[in-house]
Amino acid sequence: MQVSSLNEVKIYSLSCGKSLPEWLSDRKKRALQKKDVDVRRRIELIQDFEMPTVCTTIKVSKDGQYILATVVTFEILSDDYSKIVFLHNDRYIEFHSQSGFYYKTRIPKFGRDFSYHYPSCDLYFVGASSEVYRLNLEQGRYLNPLQTDAAENNVCDINVVHGLFATGTIEGRVECWDPRVRSRVGVLDCALNSVTADSEINSLPTISALKFNGALTMAVGTSTGQVLLYDLRSDKPLLVKDHQYGLPIKSVHFQDSLDLILSADSRIIKMWNKNSGKIFTSLEPEHDLNDVCLYPNSGMLLTANETPKMGIYYIPVLGPAPRWCSFLDNLTEELEENPESTVYDDYKFVTKKDLENLGLTHLIGSPFLRAYMHGFFMDIRLYHKVKLMVNPFAYEEYRKDKIRQKIEETRAQRVQLKKLPKVNKELALKLIEEEEEKQKSTLKKKVKSLPNILTDDRFKVMFENPDFQVDEESEEFRLLNPLVSKISEKRKKKLRLLEQQELREKEEEEEPEGKPSDAESSESSDDEKDWVEEVRKQRRLLHQEEKMKWQEQLKEDQQTVLKPQFYEIKAGEEFRSFKDSATKQKLMNKTLENRLKLEAKNGTLSVSDTTVGSKQLTFTLKRSEQQKKQQEAEKLHRQERKKLRRSAGHLKSRPRRGRPFH
Repeated sequence: MQVSSLNEVKIYSLSCGKSLPEWLSDRKKRALQKKDVDVRRRIELIQDFEMPTVCTTIKVSKDGQYILATVVTFEILSDDYSKIVFLHNDRYIEFHSQSGFYYKTRIPKFGRDFSYHYPSCDLYFVGASSEVYRLNLEQGRYLNPLQTDAAENNVCDINVVHGLFATGTIEGRVECWDPRVRSRVGVLDCALNSVTADSEINSLPTISALKFNGALTMAVGTSTGQVLLYDLRSDKPLLVKDHQYGLPIKSVHFQDSLDLILSADSRIIKMWNKNSGKIFTSLEPEHDLNDVCLYPNSGMLLTANETPKMGIYYIPVLGPAPRWCSFLDNLTEELEENPESTVYDDYKFVTKKDLENLGLTHLIGSPFLRAYMHGFFMDIRLYHKVKLMVNPFAYEEYRKDKIRQKIEETRAQRVQLKKLPKVNKELALKLIEEEEEKQKSTLKKKVKSLPNILTDDRFKVMFENPDFQVDEESEEFRLLNPLVSKISEKRKKKLRLLEQQELREKEEEEEPEGKPSDAESSESSDDEKDWVEEVRKQRRLLHQEEKMKWQEQLKEDQQTVLKPQFYEIKAGEEFRSFKDSATKQKLMNKTLENRLKLEAKNGTLSVSDTTVGSKQLTFTLKRSEQQKKQQEAEKLHRQERKKLRRSAGHLKSRPRRGRPFH
């Protein structure tokens, strides 16, 4: 198994590696696995997954249980392999059932592609003719052909949603037919639309691939390497994608979960976004491609190549592995957790200029150099040996590298610059210190750390908006300041050190660094005494500020002139209120003893001694005239009821007589 990556998309080639012959014994196979790494890493997903010569077409049955590969074009009519139709190169059509060969017939011209129309049971054949031959499988006979305007037809496809039949011609057009009326409903000139300002075309583009997706989307591949994406409601393409190789497009597939289109020519498989045309990833097999099949609802690709061995690729990003090989998901997860060195770690990429400097231009064309893009790959051991022989000043370069490493180490020992925000720098530095202490505690005690405010988007504005700046002169901050003043002074000192170091880094960017500053680490041994003095100082300052505020308020009160205020007096209650107020004022001027005697005399207050020597006060609330009348009426009512009530004291209980219990 070989792993490649493009645009951070992992592609696992499951068919690469050495194949072992069947006649080898198990003992020899185990011995080869111990000796050869390629044999040990080999994954035989499907046994004997190869053809005698080459393979041109590969497909998967609808139920996903069978994979079919042939040297000719074929179509699966059933959900499994029980009904298959093959189109041979000698104009013969063979029908196969589950037991094997069933029937054989012939078409007038050489066929190139065909499609099956499920509602009418018709087979549509296109080839080296302007006619589209129709074979009805229910009646068992040919129907009247469809006459196109093309000299020859290359490919065809049927939309499974509404049954529209489309054929790609050799003139670069796509003709669409309605099978219900057997008439043409539209023509698309793809050859004209495929020519862009950047494309270089030497011949007329012909249609080489055709694929429907849904009811309105169709992808067309040309012989010059372009893929055109159409909406059936418009004759202009939505997007034109060029493979840049000038090779005919062999197959086009849609991947709906990620909105991708997989287009393949004989050299490369490109996966790109159908909305923007941006490349998602690509795949370049070792041998030329004939056909590509995307396993339904998975990330597995099957390829038919110009070699007996067929290709199997697994891309986890496209989807999970099929159910019959679900172990691939666990295998790929283990490989991602334990990455291994790639194939190119043991090789050095050099350009032609590097070979001239090393004096190795005579090795071009030999097995020691492998051409790749604009340079060559050579063995890393050979590269180091030649470089040591050619470069006599290697020790000086080694010494300079060591000196540079020492300078970097001394720089690492200095106070590290932290990117502090513009607002609330001191608070941000405090949070950073708390985060470092949490990390240390989590390493020691293995405690789960909580998220930091600096990394939380909800508190992002607090370090960006100046309105959220902490006011150190406010009363709330001053009340807390005696407890945190010593820590804040250290933090301000650290902020000044960070700013000074930042300026020094800008001035001495290319100069060697000295010893790290130890200003931060120098602390007084009597921190506790300083803290007590700071608390006392802050208390005195707060007391003086409160005294100053009280004096200023007193001066303002003395300077304030009272202005007369007028009130409206209502008739009936105003004199009573004045009389009550005068009475209350006289009562308030008396002592507590006189007030208590007065209240006891009026009957509203009673004072008595308790058994423990304390006093007990009992208040009696004053009643209104209406309450007094109601109380008298209730008292008379109780007296009347008492007179009319008859006593029940003359009734006595008698013993109950019954039958004796035996």
